[in-house]
Amino acid sequence: MKQLLAACALGAMLAGTAQAALKEGDTAPAFTAQASLAGKAFGYSLKGALAKGPVVVYFYPSAYTNGCNAQAHAFATQIDKFAAAGASVVGVSLDSIARLNDFSADPAYCAGKLPVASDADGRIAKGFDLNVREAQAGRKDTRGVEIDHGFTERTTFVVTPDGKVAATIGGLAPGENVDKALEAVQALAAKAR
Repeated sequence: MKQLLAACALGAMLAGTAQAALKEGDTAPAFTAQASLAGKAFGYSLKGALAKGPVVVYFYPSAYTNGCNAQAHAFATQIDKFAAAGASVVGVSLDSIARLNDFSADPAYCAGKLPVASDADGRIAKGFDLNVREAQAGRKDTRGVEIDHGFTERTTFVVTPDGKVAATIGGLAPGENVDKALEAVQALAAKAR
């Protein structure tokens, strides 16, 4: 009985960290979306990106919020390490493309080094089995601008060229999330040698 209770308690603790998210071995949805890189909008295709190598698809709640700012900056400063491992990175949030044009070009965050895609209706996040929450009236970003969109949970997926999830990373602080994603793509690169 004690073992059963311990297992239930552990399950409850893990439930808060991307419990329903796609797992290793699952097929990632091949999404297309409007994205921004260095302040310029373009059409992003996961399938097209996977043709060049593994892709780190990281979902974050909102541009211009503390954790998301830190995470985007961490990806931007380590983007060369991801590229050296043969991987590309794309951020996905429920932000509008107008907000993402600013965020993607902002030298303090994405710095024009990685694309961020708009999932305004949450369809992409839901395809990765992530929770999507409604907008919270009156909530403001770090610039003092009201956030007028919903949020998805911070979860990162490493997707291999065959469209399979190689790693799901959730429940970590933004910087740790980036470090674990880098470790995962470096492990994939080492395996491929």
